Amino acid sequence: MRNAAAESLFLVFRQSLTLRWTVCCALWIVSLSGFKPAHLYGSDTASRIRATDHPIVFVVRHPYAPDHHNTATLFQTGEINAHKFQGGSAIRTIDFTRGSELTTLLDVPDGVARDLEVDFDGSRILFSMRRNKADDYHIYEMNADGSGLKQLTHGSGISDIDPIYLPDGRILFSSTREPKYCMCNRHIMCNLFTMAEDGANIQQIGHSTLFEGHPSLLPDGRVLYDRWEYIDRNFGDAQGAWVCNPDGTQHSIHWGNNTNSPGAVLDNRAVPGTGLFLSTFSSCHDRPWGALAIVNRKLGLDGRAPVVRTWPANAIDWVGQGNYDTFKQVQPKYEDPYPLSPTLLLCSRSVGKGEQMGIYRIDLEGGETLLHSEEPGCYDPMPLASRVRPPVIPSRVDLNQSVGTFYVADVYRGMGMEAIPRGSIHWLRVVESPEKRFWTSAGWDGGTGQQAPGMAWDDFNNKRILGTVPVEEDGSAYFEVPADRFVYFQLLDERGMMLQSMRSGTMVRPGETAGCVGCHEPGRTTVPNHESVMAVRGPPKRLTPWYGPPRNFGYLAEVQPVFDQHCVSCHDYGKMAGKKLNLAGDLGLPFNTSYKALRQGNYVTVPGAGPYQTLLPKSWGSHASRLTKILLEGHGDPEIDVQVKLNHESFDRVVTWIDINAPYYPEYASAYGGNRYGRSPLNEFELKALRKLTGSTDVNFTRPEISRCLEKMADPTDPAYVEALKIIRTGRDRLADRPRADMAGFRLVAENEIRQQAKYEALRHSEKKARQAVRHGAKYYNTAR
Repeated sequence: MRNAAAESLFLVFRQSLTLRWTVCCALWIVSLSGFKPAHLYGSDTASRIRATDHPIVFVVRHPYAPDHHNTATLFQTGEINAHKFQGGSAIRTIDFTRGSELTTLLDVPDGVARDLEVDFDGSRILFSMRRNKADDYHIYEMNADGSGLKQLTHGSGISDIDPIYLPDGRILFSSTREPKYCMCNRHIMCNLFTMAEDGANIQQIGHSTLFEGHPSLLPDGRVLYDRWEYIDRNFGDAQGAWVCNPDGTQHSIHWGNNTNSPGAVLDNRAVPGTGLFLSTFSSCHDRPWGALAIVNRKLGLDGRAPVVRTWPANAIDWVGQGNYDTFKQVQPKYEDPYPLSPTLLLCSRSVGKGEQMGIYRIDLEGGETLLHSEEPGCYDPMPLASRVRPPVIPSRVDLNQSVGTFYVADVYRGMGMEAIPRGSIHWLRVVESPEKRFWTSAGWDGGTGQQAPGMAWDDFNNKRILGTVPVEEDGSAYFEVPADRFVYFQLLDERGMMLQSMRSGTMVRPGETAGCVGCHEPGRTTVPNHESVMAVRGPPKRLTPWYGPPRNFGYLAEVQPVFDQHCVSCHDYGKMAGKKLNLAGDLGLPFNTSYKALRQGNYVTVPGAGPYQTLLPKSWGSHASRLTKILLEGHGDPEIDVQVKLNHESFDRVVTWIDINAPYYPEYASAYGGNRYGRSPLNEFELKALRKLTGSTDVNFTRPEISRCLEKMADPTDPAYVEALKIIRTGRDRLADRPRADMAGFRLVAENEIRQQAKYEALRHSEKKARQAVRHGAKYYNTAR
């Protein structure tokens, strides 16, 4: 007899997997040889639509000022780059049926309008606008003739951009309403949000830890957007095209998550009637422009093969070559592509006058026609006309729940998993990657880029272990996860050692069931029959916590006590074993003694901010680490009858630390944000004086007298020694009074961080009220309205 509940769940899951993985492409393009529009698209009426059949609405503005990243275009008030904002903008139309008649719909002399979107019936225009430098970007709407202007979102120190109309009448946009910063620097980020058509009930539907933006609709009603996020990998080649449902369910990769070049895949839009999509291939450290590209997902989800055409033509040779900034060399620059038909598109393109951009019509036979240009530049061109409204995808979110469920069909299926014998995987661990809510003015760089503040030897992330669930004999797992958390999964053997790990994140909305076929399986793999899957025969498993409630993982709290109990009696300063490997917990700058010794001595093998490629099972982590071998084999000194063998919890704490990429600090917040690495109790003047006195800043704040920077100063009565020791002791005393984030007793003390946390909590409270309103069929507007 069939399990009705399991069958029902599986049908829902099969439907969700089909939605995620079904190939949307109707075409098979083998190569660019013989690439002719007629061969691909036929000669239907749609393909003969001209760009001049309807008025074109567009934005006039200056190019965004150069900054850290292609997402750094907000220049939000109170943020690090706010001073770069430049006003002077307008929304205009040009009508070629009336002799290129220009009409100004809205003039913004001191501000910027951006991110145009025309309603499905062509009667309204949605956009983001910042009226002046003191303002921030918010969502506005007006009639197609420029009348009836109304502001839909409000709030100081908040940026709302990239709005689109949804098929059900709601609006989706990107916003900084969950304040967070890029982990590799200090710039404010955006996530996807939705709201009612009048601005009520703003809800967050994307929770990746960095940026989600440039949304558009696919013909089936899903949302196509670009997402920048990195877990245990490099910052620069982790911005691909993603899709989700309008309610935020079923987030999945569309193309480019493991492609090193281009460094960004922006402005993604479906090409009508083809299954292809059009994109701007950009760079990490550039403005949001670059080459145009057409991608055919039927040929793959990464790399050069799916890219069937680029403008300029030679840019196709850079896909998968070079690095995340290779596309900075593109000339001319393209931006804001809008496909009109299978053979025709609009875009902004540089006109050869400095950085000025104009509106171009491009056809697939190679023609590029300048339609209009004016200073300082033209952006966001699209027809002021009706278009097809995609179908409404019913919401799968249940706001009365606080969890969702994940399902994995078979963890043994996927890239390299054939090397893992069946029966080896006992547990699946769920780890959260928390957002970065704070930044410091000076950062640690362990070869990763600016961490700001220092977080780990060579990685940006902190981690929060949510728990583990058992994996069934057939490799399946079915389990609950807290909703709206950015999480990833790891596969563990019988000793709790990691065999394989995700290096990208996922999430579930409240009440959502989502899942995957295996671990790094090919993107279009189908789901096996549910009758053969053990995990769905019962209710979803609850996560088993890891030695207490979920918390941010801190090396000093979780790992150092193991070394203090089992190792430091020998591996300490002044001991023979300590000269080989010092596992003392003494505080240094910016890490403690044992952490620095283990990382400098290559006792652990982790990717840090690692490569864009998928890493094979057991290629890193505890199975690949020298320290684990030592712990498993045991060691000691037979002459004094000392043998070290860790108990289960102690061993688990050490290997878990390795397997979550060896983090150090649990918090991005800092008690010393203005000082070196964002972690030093000594200011720059004191560190400069110390270096002048000793030639080094290698300090020990726990036992100042044994600081390495003092080793060459033999005479303790030397005034230079006395002064240097005084400086180090000053740092010790400050840490006692104001613990830093790796220490017990840490708290927010910096005024800017206290304000930032209060802002975060206020915005979270506002969304909580919006969710309550939705549950009760009411409307809630934020208090700034």
